[in-house]
Amino acid sequence: MNFPHELPPTEPPRAPVVTLVGAGPGHPDLLTVAAVKAIRRATVLLVDDLVGDAVLRYARPSTRIVRVGKRGGCRSTPQAFIERWMIAEARRGERVVRLKGGDPCLFGRAGEERRALEAAGLRVEVVNGITAGIAAATALGVPLTHRDHAHGVIFATGHTRDGAPSPDWRSLATLASQGYTLVIYMGVASAAEIERGLLEVLPAATPVGIVQHASLPQERRVHARLGDLQAALSRHGLASPAIIIVGDVLAVASPHVTAPSAQAGAAAPPPRAGLNPAPAAVQEC
Repeated sequence: MNFPHELPPTEPPRAPVVTLVGAGPGHPDLLTVAAVKAIRRATVLLVDDLVGDAVLRYARPSTRIVRVGKRGGCRSTPQAFIERWMIAEARRGERVVRLKGGDPCLFGRAGEERRALEAAGLRVEVVNGITAGIAAATALGVPLTHRDHAHGVIFATGHTRDGAPSPDWRSLATLASQGYTLVIYMGVASAAEIERGLLEVLPAATPVGIVQHASLPQERRVHARLGDLQAALSRHGLASPAIIIVGDVLAVASPHVTAPSAQAGAAAPPPRAGLNPAPAAVQEC
């Protein structure tokens, strides 16, 4: 029997996909549309420590939520365990979303997780989020760049892996003296070291801004000077999670700049029924 047309070639089955999603700085109003869509599609959510219940309310009631908290200086779920869990769930056909505070590509270990997932034959999608450093700058009423004060910005971490060298704060201070704004994540525990290193180049009067819980109702903001950084943290009782911003751009801070999330009447999704993280994955500091 002759067929007038050949059948189209069959496509090979596509590999399972894991989506790395940035949940933004914390307030649900600052989630991207793509993030909300990914959360709603997920059947398994692996959630970082800094992602709050207000964000998780976008998940469906049937979604399994696994808390895999990681925070510097605290007991954390081992990274290899998280990667194995994502791989196993994706291979079972689950729609796996790894939900991280801020942006997964900025101090969010997206590179490590993508490498592990791709090595296991999985596809990886990334949904970017608003990083906490941007939200902190808005909370302080400043831009991170300014034509008259800062022509660049540097994102740095004050917390490195065990055994790794600390950031070269003197070199970063040199860049700050040349018109760069420093945005320091996870720097509270090493504030004394940061202060010492930056003071090797920058004057003690250099403006500093500190924001704890950026964008959330419990947000706290402090303006200080570099020579008073450690003392200001102690005096105001500020702790992690907090962002430290250093640079002359803080001189143009405006009290009239606010984020929509700081205004009254911010919308929130309805409560999610059955919010029950898997106890085996809960890590407490």
